[in-house]
Amino acid sequence: MPNILEVDEIYTDIGQFHILEGVSFQVPEGSVTVLLGRNGAGKTTTLRSIMGLWKPHRGRINYQGADLVGKPAYQIAQLGIGYVPEYRAIFRHLTVAENLRIAERKRGQLAERQRFIFDLFPDLERLYNWPGGQLSGGQQQMLAIARALVAENKLLLIDEPSEGLAPVLIEQMMQAIRQLSSHSTVLLVEQNFRVASQLADFYTIIEDGKSVHHGEIKQLLKEPDLIRRYLGAA
Repeated sequence: MPNILEVDEIYTDIGQFHILEGVSFQVPEGSVTVLLGRNGAGKTTTLRSIMGLWKPHRGRINYQGADLVGKPAYQIAQLGIGYVPEYRAIFRHLTVAENLRIAERKRGQLAERQRFIFDLFPDLERLYNWPGGQLSGGQQQMLAIARALVAENKLLLIDEPSEGLAPVLIEQMMQAIRQLSSHSTVLLVEQNFRVASQLADFYTIIEDGKSVHHGEIKQLLKEPDLIRRYLGAA
């Protein structure tokens, strides 16, 4: 399958700190690809660099033939990339409906996508007029992902979707992402290896700001020593 995204040797600094020092990987179209690594390895910075929120000073990020490096985040979003940050970042004082409507890139887009979103996240239909701040943590995560679906994004960047969720809500989230992956390509950061291994087709391990291992997740599951070495899990 062709690659929708190719990240080639990107280096990103935040202030005086060298965070990424040579990250490379590919995201095949129609896949779920996960970035793995310990806390602080550079996974979130990688997503933010793709989205233009941090500016790589070296390297190349190719999305469907367009180089993203140097483009502002709003232009990258207009190319068809949705971003769901860690900690959800919903508007707590706005209703579910208002949170979703803000994500429209053209008038009436939410109405066109509403049924698709509600089929993925039935709770949001029931809670449509509730303030975001009154939703549970899992419902807020669903809303954050749903907001990235209002526009028909071809690539979704999702940072730590299971963070802080109870096991039953993690299962719901996993089911929704599986369904979603039949419509959009997903690039995921996920600290929970069990979740990552059940969702992803491909993986890249990042350690100390460098990509150190790539492949199919089914092959990684056959290498417990590699998992222990880089992830501390077996």
